[in-house]
Amino acid sequence: QVQLVESGGGLVQTGGSLTLSCAFSGGTFSTYAMAWFRQTPGKERELVAGISRGGGNTFYADSVKGRFTISRDDSKNTVDLQMNSLQPEDTAVYYCATSSVITSDLRRIDYWGQGTQVTVSS
Repeated sequence: QVQLVESGGGLVQTGGSLTLSCAFSGGTFSTYAMAWFRQTPGKERELVAGISRGGGNTFYADSVKGRFTISRDDSKNTVDLQMNSLQPEDTAVYYCATSSVITSDLRRIDYWGQGTQVTVSS
C-alpha cells in the first residue's frame, strides 16, 4: 500500500520561504507522476504543482509560477515543493498526491498524503 507523508509546513511571514517534502513508500515511486495540491476551508482542493515520471515535465498553477518549484528525487523517493515569496493567499493545507500523469482531476489521483498546514502571516 502506497503511503505519502508530508513534512515542512508551518508558520511564515509574508515574503518568506518554506520547503515541503513528501516521502513515498509502499510502491514504485518512479512509475508515478507526483503533485502538490492545496485546500482552504470551503474551497475545492486545487493543483499547485506537478512533476511527471522522470521529472522531464512540470506544471505550475498561474498563482504560483515563478515562486514555487517542484522537484523529485527518485533515489530517495521524495518530492519537494520549494515555496518562495509566500503570500497570505498561499495559506492552506498542502497535500502530496500520486497519479499516472500530472492532472488536476481529483478523481484521477491514486493516493493522497495526510496534508500539512502552511500559514502565511501578513
